[in-house]
Amino acid sequence: SPRKRTSHQPLCPPGIKCGGVLSAPSGNFSSPNFPRPYPYETECTWLIVVAEGSSVLLSFSHFELEYHAACAYDYLQVYNGDTRDQGNLLGTFCGCNPPPSFSSAWHVMAVIFHSDRHVAKRGFTAAYQKDACGGQLTGLSGEITSPRYPESYPNDAECRWRIGGAGGSGPLTLVFTDFQVEGGQGCIFDYVALFDGPTAAAPRLGRYCGSTRPPRTISSTPHLLILFKSDFNIGGRGFKAHFYSAGECQEVFTTIKGNFSSPRYPNFYPNNLKCQWTIQLPPGYRVKVFFLDMELEGRSSLTGSCDYDHLAAFDGNTENGSLLGQWCGRDSLVPVTSHSNQLLLVLHTDRNIAKRGFSIAYVGGK
Repeated sequence: SPRKRTSHQPLCPPGIKCGGVLSAPSGNFSSPNFPRPYPYETECTWLIVVAEGSSVLLSFSHFELEYHAACAYDYLQVYNGDTRDQGNLLGTFCGCNPPPSFSSAWHVMAVIFHSDRHVAKRGFTAAYQKDACGGQLTGLSGEITSPRYPESYPNDAECRWRIGGAGGSGPLTLVFTDFQVEGGQGCIFDYVALFDGPTAAAPRLGRYCGSTRPPRTISSTPHLLILFKSDFNIGGRGFKAHFYSAGECQEVFTTIKGNFSSPRYPNFYPNNLKCQWTIQLPPGYRVKVFFLDMELEGRSSLTGSCDYDHLAAFDGNTENGSLLGQWCGRDSLVPVTSHSNQLLLVLHTDRNIAKRGFSIAYVGGK
């Protein structure tokens, strides 16, 4: 049935400002006309950009949008990055329950407000601030850097990043891509410490300093605490690391046949992932993989190769096995067969541009 239009339709005054780039260390913004009802058929995009090596802490003090179970009418979206990339989407919100506070995993965050042509409410107000040192990171994936990275980090810093707590139900994987922290026996001066839980009371997974990258770390809980401390002198470039929720994309299959798909399929997969699916069948079997659907980021226009997001298949259970195939974009969906009783599929996604992903079925044969 047609939806009723409210008796009073708020209109945009001529020249109303809606969205924009927010680059101050802190600030506030709100829906157009707030606290009066927002206009119909409006879309605003705020791009919050703070210093490289910092994160954005975003909170909402008032929130009242038209309610819909799937937020299909009026909505507010928060993105962990600088584009409307579905792989960076932290959440879509409507109704009267304000979104939680968010700490971005990059130095950029995007907020998008959309209203349709019926039913207007009071809207929202939001505040943000540069959070250069630590924060609560709730996305399925993200990036962490030391303060001021890649320039030398400050002395007497203490930063705590708490990862997890929103949507991720499995272990977290943390990978360091750059690391240069003042060294010393026992790492008593400057160091990065990792804890298997949300606080420093959790079991410690490691304490690192110097210029050797820490090993890939996988938590046993859906929470991970990263503590960075520097003393009163001698610094370094610091570190850069990325994390992802491994719960939905680190699986081992032992049944003779099965199927699985990329995280969130058929919705867009998260950015910055490395997923591994291992198929292990009894000796004498071989694994045949069928691609039911695939849409990944396309090939590089410069190299013609799958340099960005890609799916690869290896014979055996490690990436040292022979490469059976590598795919990206909408590549040909020809089945592949292992030479042994084990096959490993690895999905890499980079930090921007996500697609629908893939759906796969496999069967064992002799």
